[in-house]
Amino acid sequence: VQLVESGGGLVQPGGSLRLSCAASGFAFSFFRMSWYRQAPGKERELVAGIPSGGGRTKYADSVKGRFTISRDNARKTVYLQMDNLNPEDTAVYYCNAVYDRRNDFWGQGTQVTVSS
Repeated sequence: VQLVESGGGLVQPGGSLRLSCAASGFAFSFFRMSWYRQAPGKERELVAGIPSGGGRTKYADSVKGRFTISRDNARKTVYLQMDNLNPEDTAVYYCNAVYDRRNDFWGQGTQVTVSS
């Protein structure tokens, strides 16, 4: 099982980034996919989630209207489009795949830094 995040980096306030998470080794289309983030000194928090078939997505209040989660089941990839970034969005972003308690997988994380 692998979840490999990419697309992080340094961006100025107001800028955009698109994170990708490429999955392998499990039945991606059956899993709920989510993005979490963890800032220094803070707990990991849910940023956005999307069910196995797509459709109704969920967002943290702090990112609603700025971030968009999507998935491509054929490519086994989930994306997080992040627009109008601000310094409070600085964190390590993690991809998560869940089917049930026994099938709960995490990526290694990708750093997003928002700074001028």
